[in-house]
Amino acid sequence: LNTINRKNYQQCQIISHLNQKKQEFRKYLEKSGVIDALTKVLVGLYEEPDRPQNAIDYIKRYLGAPVGIDVEALKAENERLKREKSELENQIKELSTQKTDSK
Repeated sequence: LNTINRKNYQQCQIISHLNQKKQEFRKYLEKSGVIDALTKVLVGLYEEPDRPQNAIDYIKRYLGAPVGIDVEALKAENERLKREKSELENQIKELSTQKTDSK
């Protein structure tokens, strides 16, 4: 019986910890305005007389996000450009060193 009580106590502690984490996250969402923004967009979608074909695009547009842009392609291009920039900076350093050495 003592083992069962210990297990129940541990389970209660875990549940309490998870509930605390959930409450903290909910407070974070409220403070940052996410709850209000999502509520407004969902109410707007609900009140829309003609339901849009793509609800996700509607939500993105409502929140001001660009629609129809391939984010993954942009991330890949950004990484490529960062590498290219780094290579060019290294070339500049090498050329500067060569210029200084030739003086």
